[in-house]
Amino acid sequence: MNTFFTKSFAAFNILRSNKTELIKLSTDIYLNNVRSFHIDTILLKNTSPIINGNLTKQFFQNNQSKLISTTSNSYIQEKISALQIKKRPIRKKRPLEEDDQKPPGLYDVVAFATAEEYKLEELIKGLKRQSLYDPKHVDNNLDVVHAIAKYQVADEPRELFFFREGTVVMWNVTELESSNVLSFLRAFEQDSYSERLLQNEAELMNYKYLEQGKPSISPMGEIIISPSDNLLEKYTFSNAMALSVKLGIWETSLEKYIDTIEFVTEDLKKGNRIKMSQDEVLRKHGELFALRHMINLSSDLLDTPDFYWERDQLEVLYSQICTYFSISRRTKVINEKINHCVELIELLRSHLSDKHHVRLEWMIILLIMVEVCFEIIHYVDRFVH
Repeated sequence: MNTFFTKSFAAFNILRSNKTELIKLSTDIYLNNVRSFHIDTILLKNTSPIINGNLTKQFFQNNQSKLISTTSNSYIQEKISALQIKKRPIRKKRPLEEDDQKPPGLYDVVAFATAEEYKLEELIKGLKRQSLYDPKHVDNNLDVVHAIAKYQVADEPRELFFFREGTVVMWNVTELESSNVLSFLRAFEQDSYSERLLQNEAELMNYKYLEQGKPSISPMGEIIISPSDNLLEKYTFSNAMALSVKLGIWETSLEKYIDTIEFVTEDLKKGNRIKMSQDEVLRKHGELFALRHMINLSSDLLDTPDFYWERDQLEVLYSQICTYFSISRRTKVINEKINHCVELIELLRSHLSDKHHVRLEWMIILLIMVEVCFEIIHYVDRFVH
């Protein structure tokens, strides 16, 4: 506390000579002695610090207005970005629990999005050559492959669901085996994602069997399925989980896209020259429409898949899982962000197009002026002679 009073006296002496040093020293006092109190609160909310000592309280009360008037404008200007993006929080990957840590009868199910698309026909042949899994399609659905491990290590079977959209869902698979499966999939992927991206967007849940009751998700976030004849139930859960991780990949792609055009709004705000050519703007436009096409036309984000039309119970279950993963809300948010980016790109394209038209008009004007000059020279030449 003595050190604190010493700094307060020093700040009071500096007040009459240098306001900038006062602000710096006052900030240092706050950060070192009042850990729970931030200088932002003084500058923006006009609240006084909770500090014992009459001298310190009087010092800050007498000079609070000077602190605010000197720094508030510049401080706020620095803190406000030209394009404020609320970043989507990174989906935390739950660590795979050890067998001795999990209650009996509780198993893991994990979903990965590893690529834009799988070559399912070649994947089936590769699984048969490997002779570790027995692959087959789910109810004649050619876009999904269900594989069961041939060699069991426990009573609970190990199952895999491969979706053509580039996602895989693993039931009761250890972390080592899942790593081997992901490495095996690389040979059958188109436009593979990075290892870091697929791990960050992975979805991990627990599941258990229940003799009575319908398949659902418990309030604890655990998957509840029937102990027998549960293939379609597992497929339904896998379908929704695959859709969620794929949407997570697209959300990350959009955030990276936004980061690449953030400098444009700063240039527009400051009146600087746009540092993008028409070709670059056209490519950015194409990236946006490609992403919008994948989300709204090439996926089942906006509608329930045809597979569930004649299976009412599974359709209800699928809708429940999609609600748990907030699929509809996340789809709406990502479309709103895409619309905003499209408006910005349209503005840039219009601006660059106008500049191009103005440049052409000036070229035409210069050509006309040159022609007029030549005519004047010819007229003067004829007049003189």
